[in-house]
Amino acid sequence: MSQESSSKPDIVPKEEKRSPFSTYKKAALIFLFSVVLYYFYPTRTNTTNNDYTMPSLFKLRSIANHFIPREVAEGVGARVKRSVGSMQQRRFTPFLMLDDFTVKSPSGFPDHPHHGQETITYVIDGLIAHEDFTGSKGVLRPGDLQFMTAGKGIVHSEMPVEMEDGRPARGLQLWVDLPKDLKNCEPRYRNLRSEDIPVVKPHENLEVRVISGKSYGTESVKDLAYTPIDFYYMLASKAGTEFAQEIPSDFNAFLYVMKGSVVINEKVFKQNTAIFFDTDGEGVAGQAGSDDTEFAIIGGKILDQPLVQHGPFVETDQEKLYEAFMNYEGYTKGFERAKGWRSDIASGINESEAKQLLE
Repeated sequence: MSQESSSKPDIVPKEEKRSPFSTYKKAALIFLFSVVLYYFYPTRTNTTNNDYTMPSLFKLRSIANHFIPREVAEGVGARVKRSVGSMQQRRFTPFLMLDDFTVKSPSGFPDHPHHGQETITYVIDGLIAHEDFTGSKGVLRPGDLQFMTAGKGIVHSEMPVEMEDGRPARGLQLWVDLPKDLKNCEPRYRNLRSEDIPVVKPHENLEVRVISGKSYGTESVKDLAYTPIDFYYMLASKAGTEFAQEIPSDFNAFLYVMKGSVVINEKVFKQNTAIFFDTDGEGVAGQAGSDDTEFAIIGGKILDQPLVQHGPFVETDQEKLYEAFMNYEGYTKGFERAKGWRSDIASGINESEAKQLLE
């Protein structure tokens, strides 16, 4: 943003001479004012918030771990790149798992249970159909998200839609631990459609989809998950595009490169790299390492509680975990509706059938 000064220039009488100290002082003030303008009023196009103000400079978090995850088998015939939940990064409270999935029908994730956690599914391309034993069903389109709270128990199915053009479904699924006092809450869904996600453009080469949290002065939709989560999806059109994101002090945070590459502290991180940050700073920042770069910055409130996990069952001790398994096996205490239930999409769903669910 260019700003024109409305004040008149100083008029100095010929007989008056400026001292060197006065000249240096004025130059210093001009420099300081320029820095303030640069950081607080950058050139930008903001699609959601005309009152945007760039946050002040913050101390950057250091990198604690980074790697490109291996591909592993999951569900029925599906393969995923798992970062959180792998041997390279077992857990990262409150996160239990992050899968980068590319899955094509007839492979998928048919009927299976969850307990004591939340799942967040973000679809990048293709369509994902879902259905559970409460009667909820629907389809996630590109750019859509689903926040599912399993609580005391749920059985559901997630299947890629068989597309007429043959393309697979691509996206991210995140598993998040629930606070111990919410482990046995009632299950619920929060669907977030692409058109309802606030988008901010701090400058012409950077677009931020503010899924959950606050970025560049723009806030997300509220009450999506019980565990406090920040989720930002950033798209940089040009290499060298700078980005910055503040992170609450009591949050863990990581970055995952979906496409292209990012540069942090002069180190290049390629596509599919997961970067985990320490809690020694107030935020993260870097640059796009290539044109058309896409990445997610995800943070979550650190949960100071014990954790015992076996697959999609998550508890705070072994006894409670065993009890949750027995509830599932005996169709009790939250799993009553699992008895005899089978989803309509477990064997697959085509694009025509998916369109009917979208209507």
